[in-house]
Amino acid sequence: MCRNYRSKTASQSLTFLLLLGRITPVSKKPESKASKKTAKVVGPKPGEYAGKIVDIDVSSEMSESFLEYAYSVIYSRALPDARDGLKPVHRRILHQMADMGLRPERAHVKSARVVGEVMGKLHPHGDGAIYDALVRMSQSFSMRLPLIDGHGNFGSLDAGPAAMRYTEARLASAAMLMVEEADENTVDFASNYDGQLLEPQVLPAAFPNLLVNGTTGIAVGMATNMAPHNLGEVIAATKHLIETPNATLKQLMKFIPGPDFPTGGELVGKEGVFEAYQTGKGAFKVRAKVEISKVTSRKVGITITELPFNIGPEKVVEKISDLVKAKKIQGISDIIDLTDGQQGTKVVIELKNGFEPEEVLANLYRLTPLEDAFSINAVALVGGKPRTLGLKEFLQVFINHRIEVVTRRSNFRKDKATARLNLVDGLLKAIIDIDKVIKIIRGSDDANAAKAALIKGFKLSDEQAIYILDMPLRRLTKMSKLELESEQKELKATIAALTALLKSDDALRKQVSDELTEVSKKYATERRTKLID
Repeated sequence: MCRNYRSKTASQSLTFLLLLGRITPVSKKPESKASKKTAKVVGPKPGEYAGKIVDIDVSSEMSESFLEYAYSVIYSRALPDARDGLKPVHRRILHQMADMGLRPERAHVKSARVVGEVMGKLHPHGDGAIYDALVRMSQSFSMRLPLIDGHGNFGSLDAGPAAMRYTEARLASAAMLMVEEADENTVDFASNYDGQLLEPQVLPAAFPNLLVNGTTGIAVGMATNMAPHNLGEVIAATKHLIETPNATLKQLMKFIPGPDFPTGGELVGKEGVFEAYQTGKGAFKVRAKVEISKVTSRKVGITITELPFNIGPEKVVEKISDLVKAKKIQGISDIIDLTDGQQGTKVVIELKNGFEPEEVLANLYRLTPLEDAFSINAVALVGGKPRTLGLKEFLQVFINHRIEVVTRRSNFRKDKATARLNLVDGLLKAIIDIDKVIKIIRGSDDANAAKAALIKGFKLSDEQAIYILDMPLRRLTKMSKLELESEQKELKATIAALTALLKSDDALRKQVSDELTEVSKKYATERRTKLID
Protein backbone atom coordinates (compact mmCIF):
# COMPACT_ATOMS: atom_id res chain seq x y z
CA MET A 1 0.00 0.00 0.00
CA CYS A 2 2.85 2.37 0.80
CA ARG A 3 4.47 1.63 -2.59
CA ASN A 4 1.27 2.47 -4.49
CA TYR A 5 0.79 5.64 -2.49
CA ARG A 6 4.36 6.70 -3.15
CA SER A 7 4.12 6.17 -6.91
CA LYS A 8 0.80 8.02 -6.96
CA THR A 9 2.29 10.96 -5.09
CA ALA A 10 5.27 11.01 -7.41
CA SER A 11 3.10 11.15 -10.53
CA GLN A 12 0.90 13.90 -9.08
CA SER A 13 3.94 15.97 -8.08
CA LEU A 14 5.63 15.72 -11.48
CA THR A 15 3.42 18.40 -13.05
CA PHE A 16 4.07 20.67 -10.05
CA LEU A 17 7.86 20.37 -10.49
CA LEU A 18 7.55 21.06 -14.23
CA LEU A 19 5.57 24.24 -13.53
CA LEU A 20 8.15 25.39 -10.98
CA GLY A 21 10.83 25.08 -13.62
CA ARG A 22 12.97 22.81 -11.48
CA ILE A 23 13.04 20.12 -14.17
CA THR A 24 12.48 19.74 -17.90
CA PRO A 25 10.80 16.73 -19.48
CA VAL A 26 13.17 13.82 -19.97
CA SER A 27 13.01 12.04 -23.30
CA LYS A 28 11.50 8.58 -23.30
CA LYS A 29 14.42 7.29 -25.39
CA PRO A 30 17.09 5.38 -23.52
CA GLU A 31 19.82 7.69 -22.32
CA SER A 32 23.49 6.93 -22.44
CA LYS A 33 25.56 6.83 -19.28
CA ALA A 34 27.28 10.01 -20.35
CA SER A 35 24.00 11.93 -20.61
CA LYS A 36 22.92 10.75 -17.15
CA LYS A 37 26.15 11.98 -15.63
CA THR A 38 25.65 15.47 -17.02
CA ALA A 39 22.12 15.76 -15.59
CA LYS A 40 22.27 17.38 -12.17
CA VAL A 41 20.31 19.45 -9.68
CA VAL A 42 20.68 23.22 -9.93
CA GLY A 43 23.44 24.31 -7.58
CA PRO A 44 24.53 27.87 -8.43
CA LYS A 45 28.13 28.73 -7.90
CA PRO A 46 29.12 32.13 -6.47
CA GLY A 47 28.15 34.76 -9.01
CA GLU A 48 26.15 32.31 -11.13
CA TYR A 49 22.51 33.07 -11.95
CA ALA A 50 20.36 30.88 -9.69
CA GLY A 51 17.31 30.70 -11.98
CA LYS A 52 18.96 28.65 -14.69
CA ILE A 53 16.98 25.60 -15.84
CA VAL A 54 18.89 22.38 -16.39
CA ASP A 55 17.92 18.77 -16.96
CA ILE A 56 17.75 16.49 -13.93
CA ASP A 57 16.88 12.85 -13.48
CA VAL A 58 13.17 12.71 -12.60
CA SER A 59 13.47 9.44 -10.69
CA SER A 60 16.21 10.75 -8.39
CA GLU A 61 14.45 14.07 -7.83
CA MET A 62 11.12 12.47 -6.93
CA SER A 63 12.76 9.92 -4.64
CA GLU A 64 14.75 12.53 -2.72
CA SER A 65 11.87 15.02 -2.51
CA PHE A 66 9.42 12.39 -1.28
CA LEU A 67 11.80 11.12 1.36
CA GLU A 68 12.42 14.65 2.63
CA TYR A 69 8.68 15.26 2.80
CA ALA A 70 8.02 11.94 4.56
CA TYR A 71 10.80 12.62 7.08
CA SER A 72 9.42 16.06 7.85
CA VAL A 73 5.88 14.79 8.40
CA ILE A 74 6.92 11.82 10.55
CA TYR A 75 9.42 13.56 12.81
CA SER A 76 8.26 17.16 12.85
CA ARG A 77 4.49 17.04 12.71
CA ALA A 78 2.45 13.83 12.91
CA LEU A 79 3.97 11.43 15.45
CA PRO A 80 4.39 12.04 19.20
CA ASP A 81 7.53 11.43 21.20
CA ALA A 82 7.07 8.43 23.49
CA ARG A 83 8.77 10.28 26.37
CA ASP A 84 6.48 13.29 26.81
CA GLY A 85 3.66 12.12 24.53
CA LEU A 86 3.63 15.37 22.57
CA LYS A 87 3.89 16.29 18.92
CA PRO A 88 6.11 19.29 18.12
CA VAL A 89 3.16 21.69 17.85
CA HIS A 90 1.80 20.74 21.30
CA ARG A 91 5.27 20.91 22.85
CA ARG A 92 5.88 24.34 21.35
CA ILE A 93 2.54 25.66 22.57
CA LEU A 94 3.17 24.56 26.15
CA HIS A 95 6.77 25.80 26.14
CA GLN A 96 5.86 29.18 24.66
CA MET A 97 2.97 29.69 27.06
CA ALA A 98 5.30 28.91 29.97
CA ASP A 99 7.82 31.36 28.51
CA MET A 100 5.05 34.00 28.32
CA GLY A 101 4.31 33.46 32.00
CA LEU A 102 0.77 32.16 31.43
CA ARG A 103 0.76 30.13 34.62
CA PRO A 104 -2.45 28.84 36.27
CA GLU A 105 -2.48 31.69 38.81
CA ARG A 106 -2.15 34.36 36.11
CA ALA A 107 -4.94 35.90 34.03
CA HIS A 108 -6.09 34.41 30.73
CA VAL A 109 -4.88 36.02 27.49
CA LYS A 110 -6.35 35.96 24.00
CA SER A 111 -5.74 32.68 22.20
CA ALA A 112 -4.77 34.68 19.11
CA ARG A 113 -1.82 36.12 21.03
CA VAL A 114 -0.60 32.65 22.00
CA VAL A 115 -0.98 31.39 18.44
CA GLY A 116 0.92 34.39 17.10
CA GLU A 117 3.80 33.90 19.53
CA VAL A 118 4.06 30.18 18.76
CA MET A 119 3.86 30.68 15.00
CA GLY A 120 6.33 33.57 14.93
CA LYS A 121 8.95 32.04 17.21
CA LEU A 122 8.74 28.25 17.04
CA HIS A 123 6.17 26.75 14.65
CA PRO A 124 6.20 28.36 11.16
CA HIS A 125 3.04 26.67 9.93
CA GLY A 126 -0.59 27.68 9.63
CA ASP A 127 -2.27 29.44 12.52
CA GLY A 128 -5.27 27.16 12.13
CA ALA A 129 -3.22 24.06 12.92
CA ILE A 130 -1.75 25.71 16.02
CA TYR A 131 -5.14 26.85 17.28
CA ASP A 132 -6.67 23.41 16.67
CA ALA A 133 -3.90 21.83 18.78
CA LEU A 134 -4.42 24.41 21.55
CA VAL A 135 -8.18 23.82 21.52
CA ARG A 136 -7.83 20.05 21.83
CA MET A 137 -5.54 20.38 24.86
CA SER A 138 -8.28 22.37 26.61
CA GLN A 139 -11.24 20.08 25.88
CA SER A 140 -12.26 17.89 28.80
CA PHE A 141 -14.06 15.52 26.41
CA SER A 142 -10.90 15.03 24.32
CA MET A 143 -8.20 14.91 27.02
CA ARG A 144 -8.33 12.81 30.16
CA LEU A 145 -6.17 15.44 31.88
CA PRO A 146 -6.46 18.78 30.01
CA LEU A 147 -3.25 20.83 29.78
CA ILE A 148 -4.80 24.16 28.76
CA ASP A 149 -7.26 26.16 30.85
CA GLY A 150 -9.57 27.70 28.26
CA HIS A 151 -11.99 30.57 28.78
CA GLY A 152 -14.77 30.94 26.23
CA ASN A 153 -16.32 28.69 23.62
CA PHE A 154 -13.80 25.91 22.96
CA GLY A 155 -16.32 23.77 21.12
CA SER A 156 -18.20 20.57 21.85
CA LEU A 157 -18.49 17.09 20.37
CA ASP A 158 -20.96 18.45 17.82
CA ALA A 159 -19.63 21.95 17.16
CA GLY A 160 -16.29 23.60 16.64
CA PRO A 161 -14.74 26.31 18.84
CA ALA A 162 -15.13 30.04 18.47
CA ALA A 163 -12.46 31.94 16.55
CA MET A 164 -9.16 32.49 18.35
CA ARG A 165 -9.85 36.21 18.68
CA TYR A 166 -12.79 35.44 20.97
CA THR A 167 -11.33 32.77 23.27
CA GLU A 168 -8.71 33.08 26.01
CA ALA A 169 -6.25 30.58 27.43
CA ARG A 170 -3.59 29.91 30.05
CA LEU A 171 -1.74 26.82 31.24
CA ALA A 172 -3.71 24.36 33.34
CA SER A 173 -2.29 23.22 36.65
CA ALA A 174 -1.41 19.80 35.17
CA ALA A 175 0.61 21.46 32.41
CA MET A 176 3.12 22.70 34.96
CA LEU A 177 4.09 19.04 35.49
CA MET A 178 5.18 19.04 31.86
CA VAL A 179 7.22 22.26 31.73
CA GLU A 180 8.29 23.44 35.17
CA GLU A 181 11.71 21.68 35.27
CA ALA A 182 12.78 22.52 31.72
CA ASP A 183 14.97 25.41 32.94
CA GLU A 184 17.09 23.10 35.14
CA ASN A 185 19.05 21.48 32.31
CA THR A 186 16.74 18.46 32.38
CA VAL A 187 16.24 18.27 28.60
CA ASP A 188 18.16 19.20 25.47
CA PHE A 189 17.43 22.40 23.58
CA ALA A 190 18.04 23.07 19.87
CA SER A 191 17.73 26.05 17.54
CA ASN A 192 14.31 26.98 16.25
CA TYR A 193 13.46 27.18 12.54
CA ASP A 194 15.45 30.40 11.92
CA GLY A 195 18.25 29.80 14.41
CA GLN A 196 17.44 32.82 16.58
CA LEU A 197 15.89 31.04 19.57
CA LEU A 198 16.18 27.74 21.39
CA GLU A 199 13.34 25.25 21.92
CA PRO A 200 13.19 22.00 23.93
CA GLN A 201 13.43 18.75 22.01
CA VAL A 202 11.31 17.07 24.68
CA LEU A 203 9.62 18.24 27.89
CA PRO A 204 10.46 16.86 31.38
CA ALA A 205 6.91 15.38 31.68
CA ALA A 206 6.31 14.32 35.29
CA PHE A 207 3.62 11.79 34.28
CA PRO A 208 3.12 9.41 31.29
CA ASN A 209 1.20 11.89 29.18
CA LEU A 210 0.95 9.73 26.05
CA LEU A 211 -0.92 6.98 27.88
CA VAL A 212 -3.03 9.34 29.98
CA ASN A 213 -4.24 11.67 27.23
CA GLY A 214 -3.74 9.56 24.11
CA THR A 215 -3.20 11.02 20.65
CA THR A 216 -3.94 10.54 16.98
CA GLY A 217 -1.96 11.38 13.87
CA ILE A 218 -1.50 10.43 10.23
CA ALA A 219 2.03 10.49 8.84
CA VAL A 220 3.40 9.21 5.53
CA GLY A 221 3.00 5.45 5.31
CA MET A 222 2.11 5.16 9.00
CA ALA A 223 -0.36 6.45 11.55
CA THR A 224 -0.90 6.48 15.30
CA ASN A 225 -4.02 6.20 17.42
CA MET A 226 -3.65 6.02 21.20
CA ALA A 227 -6.50 5.75 23.71
CA PRO A 228 -6.68 7.84 26.90
CA HIS A 229 -6.17 6.10 30.26
CA ASN A 230 -6.79 6.80 33.91
CA LEU A 231 -3.94 8.76 35.51
CA GLY A 232 -4.06 6.92 38.84
CA GLU A 233 -3.99 3.51 37.15
CA VAL A 234 -1.13 4.45 34.83
CA ILE A 235 0.97 5.80 37.70
CA ALA A 236 0.27 2.68 39.78
CA ALA A 237 1.48 0.46 36.92
CA THR A 238 4.53 2.68 36.39
CA LYS A 239 5.50 2.44 40.06
CA HIS A 240 5.06 -1.34 39.96
CA LEU A 241 7.37 -1.57 36.94
CA ILE A 242 9.96 0.61 38.71
CA GLU A 243 9.90 -1.72 41.71
CA THR A 244 9.64 -4.91 39.60
CA PRO A 245 11.42 -4.46 36.25
CA ASN A 246 10.57 -8.05 35.22
CA ALA A 247 6.82 -7.56 35.67
CA THR A 248 4.66 -9.28 33.06
CA LEU A 249 1.93 -7.70 30.98
CA LYS A 250 -0.77 -9.51 32.95
CA GLN A 251 0.63 -8.09 36.18
CA LEU A 252 0.63 -4.58 34.74
CA MET A 253 -2.94 -5.02 33.52
CA LYS A 254 -4.04 -5.57 37.10
CA PHE A 255 -3.33 -1.85 37.49
CA ILE A 256 -4.40 -0.79 33.96
CA PRO A 257 -7.30 -3.06 32.92
CA GLY A 258 -8.07 -0.93 29.87
CA PRO A 259 -8.48 2.58 28.44
CA ASP A 260 -10.47 5.16 30.37
CA PHE A 261 -12.17 7.61 28.03
CA PRO A 262 -13.02 11.13 29.24
CA THR A 263 -16.60 10.66 27.98
CA GLY A 264 -17.07 7.39 29.89
CA GLY A 265 -19.06 4.66 28.17
CA GLU A 266 -18.67 0.90 28.38
CA LEU A 267 -15.73 -0.97 26.87
CA VAL A 268 -16.54 -4.30 25.27
CA GLY A 269 -13.83 -6.78 24.26
CA LYS A 270 -11.01 -7.26 26.75
CA GLU A 271 -9.25 -9.58 24.28
CA GLY A 272 -8.69 -6.65 21.95
CA VAL A 273 -7.30 -4.59 24.82
CA PHE A 274 -4.84 -7.33 25.77
CA GLU A 275 -3.71 -7.64 22.15
CA ALA A 276 -3.19 -3.89 21.92
CA TYR A 277 -1.15 -3.81 25.12
CA GLN A 278 0.92 -6.78 23.98
CA THR A 279 1.62 -5.91 20.33
CA GLY A 280 0.75 -2.22 20.05
CA LYS A 281 -2.22 -2.98 17.79
CA GLY A 282 -5.71 -4.06 18.77
CA ALA A 283 -9.39 -3.21 18.48
CA PHE A 284 -12.41 -3.24 20.76
CA LYS A 285 -15.84 -1.65 20.97
CA VAL A 286 -17.11 1.18 23.15
CA ARG A 287 -20.80 1.41 23.95
CA ALA A 288 -22.95 4.18 25.30
CA LYS A 289 -24.11 3.94 28.89
CA VAL A 290 -27.89 3.65 29.00
CA GLU A 291 -30.67 3.23 31.53
CA ILE A 292 -34.03 1.62 30.83
CA SER A 293 -36.80 3.17 32.91
CA LYS A 294 -40.24 4.70 32.73
CA VAL A 295 -40.24 8.16 31.19
CA THR A 296 -44.00 8.65 31.67
CA SER A 297 -46.65 6.78 33.57
CA ARG A 298 -47.39 4.64 30.51
CA LYS A 299 -44.23 4.64 28.45
CA VAL A 300 -40.82 3.07 28.91
CA GLY A 301 -37.76 4.80 27.58
CA ILE A 302 -34.03 4.44 27.06
CA THR A 303 -31.96 7.23 28.62
CA ILE A 304 -28.42 7.72 27.24
CA THR A 305 -26.08 9.29 29.81
CA GLU A 306 -22.65 8.55 28.30
CA LEU A 307 -21.50 8.16 24.70
CA PRO A 308 -18.50 6.51 23.02
CA PHE A 309 -15.33 8.56 22.61
CA ASN A 310 -15.63 11.42 20.08
CA ILE A 311 -19.35 10.77 19.46
CA GLY A 312 -21.68 13.72 20.01
CA PRO A 313 -25.38 13.54 20.98
CA GLU A 314 -26.53 15.45 17.89
CA LYS A 315 -24.93 12.86 15.65
CA VAL A 316 -26.70 10.06 17.53
CA VAL A 317 -30.09 11.79 17.46
CA GLU A 318 -29.77 12.51 13.75
CA LYS A 319 -28.81 8.93 12.92
CA ILE A 320 -31.67 7.45 14.98
CA SER A 321 -34.16 9.85 13.38
CA ASP A 322 -33.02 8.83 9.89
CA LEU A 323 -33.34 5.13 10.74
CA VAL A 324 -36.83 5.63 12.17
CA LYS A 325 -37.94 7.51 9.05
CA ALA A 326 -36.48 4.76 6.88
CA LYS A 327 -38.33 2.18 9.05
CA LYS A 328 -35.10 0.31 9.78
CA ILE A 329 -35.72 0.66 13.52
CA GLN A 330 -39.19 0.25 14.96
CA GLY A 331 -40.65 0.93 18.37
CA ILE A 332 -39.41 4.50 18.88
CA SER A 333 -42.01 7.22 19.33
CA ASP A 334 -39.85 10.23 20.19
CA ILE A 335 -36.25 11.36 20.84
CA ILE A 336 -35.51 14.22 23.22
CA ASP A 337 -32.00 15.66 23.57
CA LEU A 338 -31.61 17.18 27.05
CA THR A 339 -27.82 17.50 26.90
CA ASP A 340 -26.35 20.67 28.40
CA GLY A 341 -23.08 21.89 29.86
CA GLN A 342 -24.12 21.34 33.48
CA GLN A 343 -25.72 17.90 33.70
CA GLY A 344 -23.83 16.49 30.70
CA THR A 345 -25.13 14.00 28.14
CA LYS A 346 -28.79 13.07 28.41
CA VAL A 347 -30.76 11.76 25.44
CA VAL A 348 -34.18 10.22 26.15
CA ILE A 349 -35.64 7.74 23.64
CA GLU A 350 -39.34 7.10 24.21
CA LEU A 351 -40.58 3.66 23.13
CA LYS A 352 -43.95 2.62 21.81
CA ASN A 353 -46.04 0.26 23.87
CA GLY A 354 -45.60 -3.38 23.03
CA PHE A 355 -41.91 -3.22 22.11
CA GLU A 356 -39.18 -4.79 24.24
CA PRO A 357 -36.57 -2.16 25.27
CA GLU A 358 -33.73 -4.71 25.12
CA GLU A 359 -34.58 -5.58 21.52
CA VAL A 360 -34.73 -1.92 20.49
CA LEU A 361 -31.45 -1.25 22.30
CA ALA A 362 -29.75 -4.14 20.50
CA ASN A 363 -30.76 -2.64 17.15
CA LEU A 364 -29.53 0.78 18.27
CA TYR A 365 -26.15 -0.69 19.17
CA ARG A 366 -25.99 -2.43 15.80
CA LEU A 367 -27.12 0.42 13.54
CA THR A 368 -26.10 3.65 15.29
CA PRO A 369 -22.96 5.20 16.83
CA LEU A 370 -24.17 4.09 20.28
CA GLU A 371 -21.62 1.32 19.75
CA ASP A 372 -18.41 2.38 18.06
CA ALA A 373 -15.19 0.53 17.27
CA PHE A 374 -11.87 1.86 18.55
CA SER A 375 -8.57 0.67 17.11
CA ILE A 376 -5.26 1.20 18.88
CA ASN A 377 -2.16 1.67 16.75
CA ALA A 378 0.53 2.59 19.25
CA VAL A 379 3.20 4.20 17.07
CA ALA A 380 5.53 6.79 18.63
CA LEU A 381 9.06 8.12 18.28
CA VAL A 382 11.68 6.38 20.40
CA GLY A 383 15.23 7.63 20.02
CA GLY A 384 14.15 9.55 16.92
CA LYS A 385 12.71 6.46 15.21
CA PRO A 386 9.05 5.45 14.83
CA ARG A 387 8.22 2.25 16.72
CA THR A 388 5.10 0.29 17.57
CA LEU A 389 5.12 -0.26 21.34
CA GLY A 390 3.18 -2.33 23.80
CA LEU A 391 2.09 -1.15 27.24
CA LYS A 392 5.22 -2.28 29.07
CA GLU A 393 7.50 -0.68 26.46
CA PHE A 394 5.68 2.65 26.78
CA LEU A 395 6.01 2.61 30.55
CA GLN A 396 9.70 1.68 30.35
CA VAL A 397 10.46 4.52 27.92
CA PHE A 398 8.83 6.96 30.32
CA ILE A 399 10.68 5.55 33.33
CA ASN A 400 14.03 5.89 31.53
CA HIS A 401 13.13 9.45 30.61
CA ARG A 402 12.23 10.42 34.17
CA ILE A 403 15.39 8.85 35.58
CA GLU A 404 17.40 10.93 33.13
CA VAL A 405 15.41 14.06 34.03
CA VAL A 406 15.89 13.54 37.77
CA THR A 407 19.61 12.84 37.27
CA ARG A 408 20.19 15.98 35.21
CA ARG A 409 18.04 18.06 37.57
CA SER A 410 19.97 16.79 40.59
CA ASN A 411 23.31 17.59 38.95
CA PHE A 412 22.04 21.07 38.11
CA ARG A 413 20.84 21.73 41.65
CA LYS A 414 24.03 20.31 43.13
CA ASP A 415 26.21 22.55 40.96
CA LYS A 416 24.04 25.55 41.84
CA ALA A 417 24.23 24.80 45.57
CA THR A 418 28.00 24.27 45.36
CA ALA A 419 28.47 27.60 43.61
CA ARG A 420 26.34 29.36 46.24
CA LEU A 421 28.19 27.61 49.08
CA ASN A 422 31.46 28.91 47.70
CA LEU A 423 30.13 32.49 47.81
CA VAL A 424 28.71 32.06 51.32
CA ASP A 425 32.08 30.75 52.53
CA GLY A 426 33.72 33.90 51.14
CA LEU A 427 31.18 36.16 52.81
CA LEU A 428 31.74 34.45 56.15
CA LYS A 429 35.46 35.14 55.85
CA ALA A 430 34.87 38.78 54.95
CA ILE A 431 32.12 39.58 57.44
CA ILE A 432 34.40 38.81 60.39
CA ASP A 433 36.21 42.08 59.69
CA ILE A 434 33.82 44.14 57.57
CA ASP A 435 35.65 47.37 58.37
CA LYS A 436 38.85 45.96 56.86
CA VAL A 437 36.93 45.00 53.70
CA ILE A 438 35.58 48.53 53.32
CA LYS A 439 39.01 50.01 54.01
CA ILE A 440 40.63 47.81 51.34
CA ILE A 441 37.99 48.72 48.76
CA ARG A 442 38.21 52.47 49.49
CA GLY A 443 42.01 52.42 49.45
CA SER A 444 42.37 50.58 46.12
CA ASP A 445 43.05 52.42 42.88
CA ASP A 446 40.74 50.23 40.79
CA ALA A 447 38.65 47.08 40.91
CA ASN A 448 41.53 44.80 40.00
CA ALA A 449 43.64 46.14 42.81
CA ALA A 450 40.76 45.78 45.27
CA LYS A 451 40.18 42.21 44.15
CA ALA A 452 43.86 41.31 44.56
CA ALA A 453 43.94 42.89 48.02
CA LEU A 454 40.82 41.01 49.14
CA ILE A 455 42.20 37.71 47.86
CA LYS A 456 45.46 38.29 49.72
CA GLY A 457 43.95 39.69 52.89
CA PHE A 458 41.17 37.12 53.37
CA LYS A 459 42.43 34.16 51.30
CA LEU A 460 39.49 34.32 48.91
CA SER A 461 39.05 32.85 45.44
CA ASP A 462 38.46 35.03 42.36
CA GLU A 463 34.72 34.27 42.39
CA GLN A 464 34.40 35.14 46.07
CA ALA A 465 36.29 38.41 45.74
CA ILE A 466 34.33 39.50 42.66
CA TYR A 467 31.03 38.67 44.39
CA ILE A 468 31.97 40.84 47.39
CA LEU A 469 33.02 43.71 45.14
CA ASP A 470 29.82 43.53 43.09
CA MET A 471 27.58 43.42 46.16
CA PRO A 472 25.97 46.75 47.20
CA LEU A 473 27.44 48.08 50.43
CA ARG A 474 24.05 48.22 52.16
CA ARG A 475 23.64 44.45 51.72
CA LEU A 476 27.16 43.75 52.95
CA THR A 477 26.66 45.73 56.16
CA LYS A 478 23.26 44.20 56.97
CA MET A 479 24.40 40.61 56.62
CA SER A 480 24.30 38.55 59.76
CA LYS A 481 26.92 35.95 60.50
CA LEU A 482 24.22 33.76 62.04
CA GLU A 483 22.13 33.89 58.83
CA LEU A 484 25.13 33.02 56.68
CA GLU A 485 26.08 30.11 58.90
CA SER A 486 22.51 28.81 58.75
CA GLU A 487 22.51 29.05 54.95
CA GLN A 488 25.91 27.36 54.83
CA LYS A 489 24.56 24.45 56.87
CA GLU A 490 21.50 24.07 54.63
CA LEU A 491 23.61 24.16 51.46
CA LYS A 492 25.96 21.47 52.76
CA ALA A 493 23.00 19.25 53.66
CA THR A 494 21.49 19.77 50.20
CA ILE A 495 24.76 18.92 48.46
CA ALA A 496 25.19 15.79 50.58
CA ALA A 497 21.65 14.60 49.83
CA LEU A 498 22.01 15.21 46.09
CA THR A 499 25.40 13.47 46.04
CA ALA A 500 23.93 10.40 47.74
CA LEU A 501 21.00 10.41 45.32
CA LEU A 502 23.25 10.56 42.26
CA LYS A 503 25.43 7.72 43.49
CA SER A 504 22.57 5.22 43.85
CA ASP A 505 20.41 3.87 41.02
CA ASP A 506 17.93 2.55 43.57
CA ALA A 507 17.66 5.99 45.14
CA LEU A 508 17.00 7.58 41.74
CA ARG A 509 14.27 5.07 40.96
CA LYS A 510 12.70 5.63 44.38
CA GLN A 511 12.78 9.38 43.81
CA VAL A 512 10.93 8.95 40.50
CA SER A 513 8.39 6.69 42.21
CA ASP A 514 7.84 9.14 45.08
CA GLU A 515 7.29 12.03 42.69
CA LEU A 516 4.74 9.97 40.73
CA THR A 517 2.92 9.26 44.00
CA GLU A 518 2.58 13.01 44.65
CA VAL A 519 1.21 13.56 41.13
CA SER A 520 -1.33 10.78 41.61
CA LYS A 521 -2.50 12.17 44.97
CA LYS A 522 -3.14 15.57 43.42
CA TYR A 523 -4.60 14.75 40.00
CA ALA A 524 -5.92 11.16 39.97
CA THR A 525 -9.68 10.71 39.50
CA GLU A 526 -12.08 7.79 39.47
CA ARG A 527 -12.38 5.57 36.39
CA ARG A 528 -15.13 6.69 34.00
CA THR A 529 -15.23 3.88 31.41
CA LYS A 530 -16.75 0.62 32.63
CA LEU A 531 -15.18 -2.64 31.45
CA ILE A 532 -17.61 -5.43 30.56
CA ASP A 533 -17.21 -8.85 28.99
